Amino acid sequence: MALTVDATDEDLETIVAGLSPDLLQLHGEETPARVAAVRAAFSLPVMKAVGVADADDLEGLDAYAAVSDMLLVDAKPPKTADALPGGNGLTFDWRLVAGLDPGRPVMLSGGLHPGNVAEAVRLTRLSGVDVSSGVESAPGRKDPDRIRAFVAAARSAQGEGERE
Repeated sequence: MALTVDATDEDLETIVAGLSPDLLQLHGEETPARVAAVRAAFSLPVMKAVGVADADDLEGLDAYAAVSDMLLVDAKPPKTADALPGGNGLTFDWRLVAGLDPGRPVMLSGGLHPGNVAEAVRLTRLSGVDVSSGVESAPGRKDPDRIRAFVAAARSAQGEGERE
């Protein structure tokens, strides 16, 4: 997978040629038309990340579902100069996406860590979870113990849903 933010076609050509990713994650301000164009131009599955802070942010989700292979719902970045498009370690009200089914797999992201991922999985019942800073011991340094704890917590909650 290659995660991109508002990449040009030239950037994507370089990424695809150099990495041969099996999926392109679009994590910027791409419109549904841009997502469709990327998917068609590169003949690769596309995951579109959608920032969520409140229910209004979900209004365009169906348009993205119609042109992507997967969706990722992430905490909307704060409106500060130093905010990243994702990876800010923030959560959002997961009840907004509980049971969300736009006809595509949906992953949950944003502020997940070993201590809250089980709750997130139980509440949302989405297709998967995404983590980055929540398993780091320092910025950019993944901690194997935190990764194991995260996976164990997510799997335990997923298993609970299968037994219900």
